[in-house]
Amino acid sequence: MRFKIKVNENTKHADICTSVKWGLNNEAYSLSDDYTILKWDPNSLESSKFVDLEGYGTDFDFLQGQRGSTDLVAIAFSDGSFILQQKTGKVEKKEKEAHKGAIISIKWSVDGSLATCGEDGALKIWSKTGIIRSNLVQIDKPIYCIVWSPDNDGILYCSDKMIYIKPLQAGQKQVQWKAHDGLVLKVDWNHTNNLILSCGEDCKYKVFDTYGRLLFASAPYDYVITSVAWSPNGDYFAVGAYDMLRLCDKTGWTYSFHKTNQGSILNIAWTSDGTICAGAAGNGSVIFGHVVERCITYDKWEITLTEDNKIQIIDLIDEMNSEFDFKERVINMSMKYNNLIITTSSHCYIYSFRNWNTPYIFDIRDSVSQICQCANYFCLVEVSSGIMVYNYEGRLISNPKIQGTKFEHLSHKKIAISNDLLALVDGGNNKVVKFYEMNSGKALNFTVEHSLEILEINLNQTEMIGERKLAFVDQNRDLHITPVHKKDIVKLAAMTDSFLWNEKFDMLCAISDQRFVVWYYPTSVYVDRDLLEQVKVSKECTDLTRNSQILSFQDTMVQIRRKDGAIMTQSVSPYPALLFEACERGKWEKAIKLCRYVKEHTLWAALAGLSLQFKELNTAEIALAAIEAADKVLFIQKIINVESEKAKSALLALFFKRPQEAENIYTQAKLYYRAIKMNIKLYKWERALDLALQYNVHQDTLLAYRQKYLELTGQQETIPRFEKLAYDIKKYDWVEIKNKIKQEKAREQQS
Repeated sequence: MRFKIKVNENTKHADICTSVKWGLNNEAYSLSDDYTILKWDPNSLESSKFVDLEGYGTDFDFLQGQRGSTDLVAIAFSDGSFILQQKTGKVEKKEKEAHKGAIISIKWSVDGSLATCGEDGALKIWSKTGIIRSNLVQIDKPIYCIVWSPDNDGILYCSDKMIYIKPLQAGQKQVQWKAHDGLVLKVDWNHTNNLILSCGEDCKYKVFDTYGRLLFASAPYDYVITSVAWSPNGDYFAVGAYDMLRLCDKTGWTYSFHKTNQGSILNIAWTSDGTICAGAAGNGSVIFGHVVERCITYDKWEITLTEDNKIQIIDLIDEMNSEFDFKERVINMSMKYNNLIITTSSHCYIYSFRNWNTPYIFDIRDSVSQICQCANYFCLVEVSSGIMVYNYEGRLISNPKIQGTKFEHLSHKKIAISNDLLALVDGGNNKVVKFYEMNSGKALNFTVEHSLEILEINLNQTEMIGERKLAFVDQNRDLHITPVHKKDIVKLAAMTDSFLWNEKFDMLCAISDQRFVVWYYPTSVYVDRDLLEQVKVSKECTDLTRNSQILSFQDTMVQIRRKDGAIMTQSVSPYPALLFEACERGKWEKAIKLCRYVKEHTLWAALAGLSLQFKELNTAEIALAAIEAADKVLFIQKIINVESEKAKSALLALFFKRPQEAENIYTQAKLYYRAIKMNIKLYKWERALDLALQYNVHQDTLLAYRQKYLELTGQQETIPRFEKLAYDIKKYDWVEIKNKIKQEKAREQQS
């Protein structure tokens, strides 16, 4: 991926260009010391005068309204004043003494509040009509740049060598840290990935999280870094300096480096779709960088965006390639599950690998920020319409009504889809994951709640709806798994940089503490927790640095992008996939033969988990014996020898460590003695007494077992209810009790 640089050498400002911004219809505006603001077409590079100024403008910003409405522009000046002006030229407000000295930066928030900062060290908040609301900050050094927080409840600003995050609400603590060894000139806060970008006179640019922890620091450049800006999607950012424009990944490594020969780039701005970057140059020019050569791969196909509106499709095996042209600029591309999805500003194209020449095409109402795919469906995240679910023939399936989510800032890490469910981290509470039905778009009445903020989610892609699982990473970078229909969160790993489910089978891979880890069947934790470690394969990889990301997990190949941008692959054993295919088709003998041929402990453990999940007890007995789980083998044999199907189900639930479920099965089948005896064996004496009294059965049997237990342990009775039961019964006969038990078992067999 790189910038395709476009500059109009013949048309530029007569003096230094200090600021550049984008309007609603992807037109650029530039501010200069020649008292003008020009309007630019990024394709033809033609310019026209937008407004003449009465003084030296330092910065400006548009209040973005709805599409088609008139925008309000705030323009700041070097004498400390600012004006609010309509695009038609009408001045709504002029504040002459907003600051003492020049206003350096001016920014609108989404809700219409205006923030200004300047040489006087003041940071002020104004209303949409230009009325002062608060003097938020007053320090003794100039404030050079301000950015609103993603939720508009705080402001990021920089002064001297420091970066500050100031909450708007009184009483909340300000966060601050030393960011650079020299003056901090620019900062930017991305609303999608929640990361902070900065640059300074120490000739470096850096990436921080919101706590001030350094995630990346560049090597010193030859000149001062004068500008930085995030792409709206949060996947990459641009860096400007003297005669230099650089495109970088969010982890810091460089996609492309360009010599501009236009002087220092003092300000950078991106289009809302993240496809074009504009830079304000020191010689008065406006530089446009079009993002091209974006590349995605899947199976044997490689797709490259060679021009703004042209893609190249390469068959890597057959060495064939073709090119497709589009009428509009390509904004998003996604390729999975044998389908390629491409969106422009007004259309969506669906290409099937079976037929590249006749794509399905349909109109879209708004710009698309994300594309998510699963086997049968895909969804488009549109800025105003929300999440639109389609099938691969272009038919609209559903449009879930989701409240409290800003779709233009929705990260791909906080949305996941499968053939039956759509999962989304709640916009109002990042500790909650909500679920929606794919076919109808209805919100489901179950959620997953966690104690910490959830950073990333992913759904498994198995065809069995009852086996749907959600994996997620929380704020501590711990990896967890839970069933979506029942909250039962289990921690799998710590210090997790990235994770991903296999595209077809229930295999999960992760990068944890610089180790590559694969769980052949992580769902086994819900049938026997002892199996979880036995189905795990861990491999130390010194090549995997911090912040490495898993890109895909297809068949047996895992593609990983390291922090430095290099792509590496890790292979997974092909035998688990063969095992899954055999088990899903009910070919258990074939699965056993496969494990005997491979002779691998993890594969036997995976087969044990699968057979227990499908209640194939004979196979489970063989698999558990192979991993030398003698105690479990004996229990499985006991279950096999039980004739009653209800009793088998209850014992299996007990094996899964779900005693309450086992008790419910017993009581619903009127197997009261088994329910009481199970609680006795679990030493739940009071619960056993509750059952005996509730159903008025086997009270003498229970008392006999209780007194026998006390005799063996040499204890006195301490439970008053058992003392009362002993007083009421007074005497019991073991022979009579044994006969009663035999009669009970005979009755079970007859039933």
